[in-house]
Amino acid sequence: MDVESRIGLVLREPTEEVVEVAQLRQLFETNSKPRHYIGLEISGKLHLGSLILTGYKINDFIKAGVNSNVFLADWHTYINNKLDNDWRKIIEVSKYYGEAFKFFCPGVNIILGSSLYDTYDDYWKNFMIFSKHMTLSRTLRALTIMGRSEKEKLDFSQLMYPSMQSADIKALDLDIVHAGMDQRKIHMLVREIFPKLGWKVPVSVHHHLLPGLNEPTKLASNVDDEDDYRISSKMSKTTPLSGILIHDDESTIKNKIARAYCPIGTSENNPILEIIKYIILHNFSQFQIERQSKYGGNIVYDDFTKLESDYNQKKIHPKDLKDSVSIYLNKIMEPIRNHFKDWTILDDL
Repeated sequence: MDVESRIGLVLREPTEEVVEVAQLRQLFETNSKPRHYIGLEISGKLHLGSLILTGYKINDFIKAGVNSNVFLADWHTYINNKLDNDWRKIIEVSKYYGEAFKFFCPGVNIILGSSLYDTYDDYWKNFMIFSKHMTLSRTLRALTIMGRSEKEKLDFSQLMYPSMQSADIKALDLDIVHAGMDQRKIHMLVREIFPKLGWKVPVSVHHHLLPGLNEPTKLASNVDDEDDYRISSKMSKTTPLSGILIHDDESTIKNKIARAYCPIGTSENNPILEIIKYIILHNFSQFQIERQSKYGGNIVYDDFTKLESDYNQKKIHPKDLKDSVSIYLNKIMEPIRNHFKDWTILDDL
């Protein structure tokens, strides 16, 4: 595969940003198998955003000939008070995450954080070296990477989180770091501080955050960080009806989609249209809306722009759109759902 085709796969949606494309091009010109990662906290059942959208992007990297890795950040999970700080549960759920990504992203490598720290002798030395370039105020501003704000009551370990995430990148010897837009701040810290230390600066790739199914959070007048708005509106397992879990059965998917925010004639901040754009049309070449003949009959789209335009002109009713989205999502979820049908660990999540 030629360099431009490989770049095209990296730039393909759901990618929103690459920092920088020129650096990515140079990387592909000089490295036949660059090393990539995405780091994930372990925090309950996976959903449409955390496995499917993320997995689509990982698969794009694999198709581009990149050595792709999913880093299961078990210590970060503990620090961020996920899974009740129960190490037994963290270990068990890590196995589930690893299995899910290996199933959905054939060829991906799974790396456990605690294993890295046990085997990489210079990890804590590098952690301290990086931390010497971090002020307390900068650390506090970076806490949105863990879904926290500087106004919250924090324990000391949580202040270590940004430097640990940066030290992970150094320890893994990465050429490409990949995350949702909610992790952008840490990657910009890496790009600022790594050159001062003489460390390799990886390309940063940030993908779109799939919004929850509820009406999106309004951007407060006193909020000046668009990234914080994206994070507050993203699909989350903590609000069950706002997200599609990878284990939801056909009727549950249909019920959640039927209740989803989808104002007639309005495409902006519309989660149903986002699912079509970033999930369905990434996996299928066409999207068919099934309608009775008296309402115009079935209509097929292979271009999201045309679908969006028709929706804004009220040529498509939300119910018809939702019914079709449910059908496609069930097709995507069914093999994953079946793969995990006997996993009892999921009963406790």
